[in-house]
Parts: sequence; structure tokens; C-alpha cells
Amino acid sequence: MNEAELFAKYRETGDIKLRNEIVERYFYVAEILAKKFVGRGVEYDDLLQIASLALIKGVERFDETKGVRFTTYITPTIAGEIKNYFRDRSRLVHLPRKVMELKGAARRAAEEIAAETGKPASMGDIASRLGVGEEEVIRAMEAGGVVSLDRPAGDCESGSFYDLLPAPSDDYERLEQRDEVAAALSTLSGDERKMVSLRFGEELSQSETARRMGVSQMYISRMERKVLQKLKENLKKSMA
Repeated sequence: MNEAELFAKYRETGDIKLRNEIVERYFYVAEILAKKFVGRGVEYDDLLQIASLALIKGVERFDETKGVRFTTYITPTIAGEIKNYFRDRSRLVHLPRKVMELKGAARRAAEEIAAETGKPASMGDIASRLGVGEEEVIRAMEAGGVVSLDRPAGDCESGSFYDLLPAPSDDYERLEQRDEVAAALSTLSGDERKMVSLRFGEELSQSETARRMGVSQMYISRMERKVLQKLKENLKKSMA
């Protein structure tokens, strides 16, 4: 029985045994995605449980008549559930009152500047508005949470690092897509590639990345903006 027939039969019968067979068939997707998030303060078994529940919900909600493969649908669904878990968990981290106040003030300042200028505020703009150091603003803005895969990368207008990459296929990354990304990354210096690996591979904060590389957080912030712009331009050229 092919995929479409399998889901059509489940939607028709609502057979829990059949649902469990579908879950078992695609359980490897939950395992792969859970492993991708290991090393960020949560045990693999806990991540697998979150991924498994997302898989079950995905099976319940999937509509095979839309013409989309189930793996295409379920991959971002499971990843989203795991990222939401990290976001919710990060909100429970207690931060010093001073840091919380600066974090809130920085967010309000960013909104004001964006409203006034019509473009995203840089860390420098926010720091100037608040009369504090730029590194202090960066530390406050990054405090209390893990780095999200889809968070704005630095304070540039390029979006996130993952926004620059092609969407995953049924095999998660087609060979030609990997070649395009590899070609873009090959234009970076050794330090730049190391920064990308730490920030977007291991998803470390700017401060932790700076510590690992033996430089200042400000240096990493500036390098990140430069690298993302370079990658964006290189990927556009390779896909043109």
C-alpha cells in the first residue's frame, strides 16, 4: 500500500492500529530530528518524546489529497514543536532584574526606531537610544534563551542563517542544494567558517562563540553581519 492509500484508509476508518503502523513507518524522522537538537541542555529521550508526539499529531492532521509528501509535511512540523519547547523552556530561566529591564527597554527602543525609520534597528541604534554600550545591549537581548534556528541573525536585514538555505526536500537535503551551500561557505575565511559552525551549527550565543574563539562579542556580532550578507549574495548568484 503506497503512502496516499495508507493515509486515505486511515482517514476513512480512523483505525488506531493503522495509525500506529504509519507512526512506526515514519518514526525515523522523529529520531533524526531529535538527534539534531541534542547538546542544548535537554536529554535525547525527552526530545524524542516531543518529536514522537508531534509525529502522532502530524499523522492525525495530514491530508494526502493536498499532493504533498508526508515527509515534506512532517519534517518542519516536528522541528517546530521541538523549537517551541526550547522557547517555552527558555522563558523559565530567571534573569537578574537589571538585565530584564534592559531587555524590555531594548525591545521597545527597537520597535520605536523601526517605526520612525521604516527599517530594523541595529544594536548600535538601540544602544545609542538607551545611552548604554552596544555589547551590554547584545548581552541583554541574548539573555534567557537558546539561539533559535529561525531567530534574526545578528542585527542585519538578511533574516536568519536558515532563511538563506534551500528548504529541505524529502531526503532533507538534495545533493545539488548541499553543493550550492558548500560553494557559498567555501568563500568564507577559516574564522568565518568556524563562527558559522558555532553559531548556527552548535547554536551557541554570540558571547559563548566569542569565548570559544578568543575574541570579543562585538567582534562576533560584526563578523556575523558580514558573513550573512556574503552568504546571501553568493547563494543568490549560485541559484540565478
